[in-house]
Amino acid sequence: MFGTLISLLSGILMSVQGVLNAEVTKQTSVWVSAGWVQLTAFATCVILWLFTGREPVSGLFSVSPWYMLTGGILGAFITYTVIQGMNSLGPARAVMLIVVSQLLAAYLIEAFGIFGVEKVPFAWRRVVGMGLALAGIIIFKW
Repeated sequence: MFGTLISLLSGILMSVQGVLNAEVTKQTSVWVSAGWVQLTAFATCVILWLFTGREPVSGLFSVSPWYMLTGGILGAFITYTVIQGMNSLGPARAVMLIVVSQLLAAYLIEAFGIFGVEKVPFAWRRVVGMGLALAGIIIFKW
């Protein structure tokens, strides 16, 4: 139940953040907006780290494989692409495409066991579900 609720909250927060970032971009620029997002996220993480546990930062030096540490780089491009998508398509259509592409990427990661994720067997129902999601986007756009 916790996983479901926290995932729903994540989706809501991502949509709201995308709209806020798109509006900031209109008044500044995309990289200023994206940089502000990353800077404020870093500051928030530092503050929460100070109050919730203070695990040693040196643990980052033992993360293996090294490419697992590239999430922040991806985060900058995620922020950029969400802002551009929201500005180009509007929040609803952009979020639908973002969610479906996330679902497809996540399924491929699981299906092939990429990045050390436990491999799941192929299931036609998942492919049909993806097709229904894509049909939903087409119906929504139409």
